[in-house]
Amino acid sequence: MTTFTELGIAPDIVEALAGKGIIDAFPIQEQTIPLALTGQDIIGQAKTGTGKTFGFGLPIIQRLGDDPEHGVKVLVVVPTRELCVQVTEDLELATSNRPTKVVSIYGGKAYEGQIEQLKAGAQIVVGTPGRLLDLASQRLLSLKDVTEMVLDEADKMLDLGFLADIEKLFAQTPPTRHTMLFSATMPGPIVALARRFMTRPIHIRANDPDEGLTQANIKHLVYRAHSLDKDEVISRILQAEGRGKTVIFTRTKRAAAKLVEELNDRGFNAAAVHGDLNQDQRERAMAAFKAGRKDVLIATDVAARGIDVDDVTHVINHTIPDDDKTYLHRAGRTGRAGKTGIAVTFVDWDDLHKWALINRALEFGQPEPTETYSSSPHLFTDLDIPEGTKGRLKPAAPTAAPSRSSTAGRREGDGRSDASGERSSRSRRRTRSGKPVGEGAAPSDGAAAESDAPQEKEPGAGTHDGKGKEHHDGNAAPRRRRRRRGGRSGGSAAGAPSTAPTA
Repeated sequence: MTTFTELGIAPDIVEALAGKGIIDAFPIQEQTIPLALTGQDIIGQAKTGTGKTFGFGLPIIQRLGDDPEHGVKVLVVVPTRELCVQVTEDLELATSNRPTKVVSIYGGKAYEGQIEQLKAGAQIVVGTPGRLLDLASQRLLSLKDVTEMVLDEADKMLDLGFLADIEKLFAQTPPTRHTMLFSATMPGPIVALARRFMTRPIHIRANDPDEGLTQANIKHLVYRAHSLDKDEVISRILQAEGRGKTVIFTRTKRAAAKLVEELNDRGFNAAAVHGDLNQDQRERAMAAFKAGRKDVLIATDVAARGIDVDDVTHVINHTIPDDDKTYLHRAGRTGRAGKTGIAVTFVDWDDLHKWALINRALEFGQPEPTETYSSSPHLFTDLDIPEGTKGRLKPAAPTAAPSRSSTAGRREGDGRSDASGERSSRSRRRTRSGKPVGEGAAPSDGAAAESDAPQEKEPGAGTHDGKGKEHHDGNAAPRRRRRRRGGRSGGSAAGAPSTAPTA
């Protein structure tokens, strides 16, 4: 292995990385750093998780100098907010022994903090295209002095429709800038972009072109699972021997929200990242996952490229991806930094045609997924799950002894209620003896006070209210009774005497 010192990286940067246990360079870094330090334009082709961020990040930090002057000199453009946060964290680590400042510019966060950091003189900007152009149009971000520009995950930006925005950003930077572009794949529009905005770039591939499409250090398991049994299967997988941090991908935001609630209820330590959460919530969930406070992260594809964690041992596709590229991006969350990983994919009966396409494109040689249930013996052997494992970490909480208030509530009614509260509403019209008011049972004072049921008539009171309307003892709407100033209820007989003073 080659060290960063041997690649020509300055001692203070090497020391900052060593403090986090980062000593040896990955292949993409070995090939990229020496060329980038000289100002050579580079097209880097590598999968996510192979170390691209330090491959471009260390050279641009070093080229800025030990004490760069204030103002934006470096622009790193990324497709997603999650990746923006991840790249920023890596660059902040590398610059921790220097006065160089890094700022994240992306949507979903307040403008004020980002603008303050720009005004304070941050030299490195990492941002998403939309917010970058927004601030530039307001003249709050100037790119006229940019000397280093990096386009990361270029193919993803193409997929998200950012190509026109990227061209606008390039147009606002000096043509003499040093440019690096990184992408897992090289579709035609990305190649055309490189030809237009780069100067004699060198194409670097981190992996041998003849290498298989799927990483050899990832074990791929594909199961045909029943939708009602998936949570149970996942709960058993999460108890496999050696299981570390786990990422579960769902197709929809609702499925992610439902699954995180279910797994937490079963005793697992899960967090979720999806579009229904605000940016702060997403960042807190991601930070908890990276720090190990949560060891299960449930995510939709929007968050996939921002999950840059080396110690993910398992990836579970709760629903099959739509295509082979998405499958590779999801599975690529595990087996990183030379470690091994496991990718488990559930295929619904209706999605067998999708699996057929992915199987053919990635040459898995498994046209028919294995029919699998939470009790299937091969599930336990495939994933090294201890025999007898159940789908819940903690037992259900014991039933607490009924409190006085709840006991009283059951005495007043039949003790049952549904989600709408319809049963409990009906029970309010019952007396302690269990009979409805009006069937010969007089409610006690306490029961009447709590339930707003009609009060027992005063002795000698008539059955009419003076307006010719007869009372219906058991069926009157409980909350329509009103007290008058004279102290009588709205349903008292007209001739009943009042004991209250006259107003």
